[in-house]
Amino acid sequence: MQIVYETMYILRPDLTDEQVEQTVTKYENLLKEQGSDNIQIQNRGKRRLAYEINRHRDGIYIQMNYTGPGNAIALLERAMRLSEEVIRYLTLKQAVPQPEPVEEVA
Repeated sequence: MQIVYETMYILRPDLTDEQVEQTVTKYENLLKEQGSDNIQIQNRGKRRLAYEINRHRDGIYIQMNYTGPGNAIALLERAMRLSEEVIRYLTLKQAVPQPEPVEEVA
């Protein structure tokens, strides 16, 4: 069974498009260095937050889906926790079932 991870993180709304791109690339490269692959990134754009976080009412939502070792998650989340750009993050683990082998009837 292959494990797929999904990390959703929210960036400060006052970042420029270039800063957003640099931040996304930084986290993508961090995952690649740790052996993750099948990295898919979706920029969900600027949205209104459900509640105020660090005096911010809006945030730029980024979603990453990827496969890889579990220790990459700890390093990624540590980097996000220490970052000034990221105001929230969440990683979910999703088990993707492999297709069952079909038995042939003789």
